[in-house]
Amino acid sequence: MFKTILCIGAGSCIGGVARYMVGRLFKPETLQVFPWGTFLVNILGCLIIGIIYGCVERNCALSPEVKAFLTVGFCGGFTTFSSFMYENYTLFGSSGVMAAALYAGASFVAGMVCIYGGIRLSTIF
Repeated sequence: MFKTILCIGAGSCIGGVARYMVGRLFKPETLQVFPWGTFLVNILGCLIIGIIYGCVERNCALSPEVKAFLTVGFCGGFTTFSSFMYENYTLFGSSGVMAAALYAGASFVAGMVCIYGGIRLSTIF
């Protein structure tokens, strides 16, 4: 169990740094238009976790530690649902319900498509 916890911690560290680096690609003022950094991170996280779980469903040789590193660790540290929710709150207050609904809806639909796509992509690995 300690080995799994260390794997999750390492994955979270790497995922958090990766999230920060993706966020740096976008200027802070873009939040007023659309929070692209968080959107991209959440969608990529959905694609990655879809690929991982698709592989697991097809009995790929992933140890429990590697699975925990990638899913709970990396994807957990990489995706930013709390930031996503705060940005929806901010959009709602500054730009209105339509902007917040568009962001939330687009994130949900794109996330579902990427989860599905990741699972389908996992069949080629």
